[in-house]
Amino acid sequence: MTYGVIHALPRPSPELSGRAAIVGIGETDYDADYAAARARAPGHEPPTVESLCEIAFARALADSGLDRAEIDGLSLSFTFGGPEPADLARQLGLTVPYCIANGNIMAGPLPVVCADIAAGKADTVAMIFAVASRSIGRQFGGLTDRQSADSPPSYYYHHPWGFSSQAAHWALMLAAYQAAHGTREEDLGALAIQVREHARATPGAIMRQPLTMDAYLAARMVVRPLRLLDLCLVNDGAVCLIVRRADLAGAMAHAPVLVAGWGEARVKHDKMHAMVRERLAGQMREAGGQALAMAGASLADVGHFEGYDAATIHLVNQVEGYGFTPPGTGLAFCRDGQMTLGGRLPTNLSGGNLSGSYMQGWSQVAEAVRQLRHEAGPRQVRDLRLSLTSLVQTDRAHPLVLRRGE
Repeated sequence: MTYGVIHALPRPSPELSGRAAIVGIGETDYDADYAAARARAPGHEPPTVESLCEIAFARALADSGLDRAEIDGLSLSFTFGGPEPADLARQLGLTVPYCIANGNIMAGPLPVVCADIAAGKADTVAMIFAVASRSIGRQFGGLTDRQSADSPPSYYYHHPWGFSSQAAHWALMLAAYQAAHGTREEDLGALAIQVREHARATPGAIMRQPLTMDAYLAARMVVRPLRLLDLCLVNDGAVCLIVRRADLAGAMAHAPVLVAGWGEARVKHDKMHAMVRERLAGQMREAGGQALAMAGASLADVGHFEGYDAATIHLVNQVEGYGFTPPGTGLAFCRDGQMTLGGRLPTNLSGGNLSGSYMQGWSQVAEAVRQLRHEAGPRQVRDLRLSLTSLVQTDRAHPLVLRRGE
């Protein structure tokens, strides 16, 4: 068996493009688990990482139409800890020679597995991400009375000055963006409302009640100038992707979704300047170029985008940063209908992190798979062939290009 946490991204290479395909997806009941965690009814037992993994895996296996015995690899990704790969393999009834723990965010894990499949280390790998943020009382911005003493504290830097969560990063970005481009509060509200409308068409999305501009503007400030509805959810959940050698993926239950390209670019100079003033646009251009070149595609070929909307402004950062619209025009791009069905770039069609679920980029890959299979129902992008997903942290960009197979 292969063990260890793997972070290094395989070099983007045309030789690895399309060598592996996503053939199964499974997700847990984000909405039901969130509602139960909020209600805290007597006798409520919150989900565990293990129970979430079991549900997502069972659903992905059923979705793929494969037998359990055909799974010969397992890749686990956890944010706040979870079982050892070999232990979960036994729990899932798997006998797998390829068994790894592989980061947490949707950045390195999928390219690593695709490269290992291309190298012959496995044929069919179940990739599972799980997090039980609400169950452990996780709150970003430091420890609280509700948070378990053994839960890790927020991993950002300047706690004594209140700079203790990613929200502070996004707030600085937004303040600089407002100063440069004259953005109004209502402009961000329009983006939050658009993403909420997408969630309303998505079974399992957490926030499906209508959102009005009045409700958006009435929401409390979290880190000025960001309101509560400018920031992502915190919820329990799991996602499973079953990834298979492309030459074995043709005659299956669904159209295979080929992993066509990936990229990574990190800040190499003053992080605060790159993050606040440049809004990581240089990293997105570089990494996006890598991923598209690997896939043999151009930006004009991208018909659907799933961006890491940890905050409304950060989704704007990505739509502009990859070059879909010029700097300073992202909010007008949304307001003009270009980020929904019928627009130039339908974006975050299952509700994203703001209204759908917060799975660190994994659920957005699942949505791209549904879109490329042409199975997204009322939110389906017509005749879609190529999707771009993006997870941008505060110092790096990780895009993925996914292509519909036949």
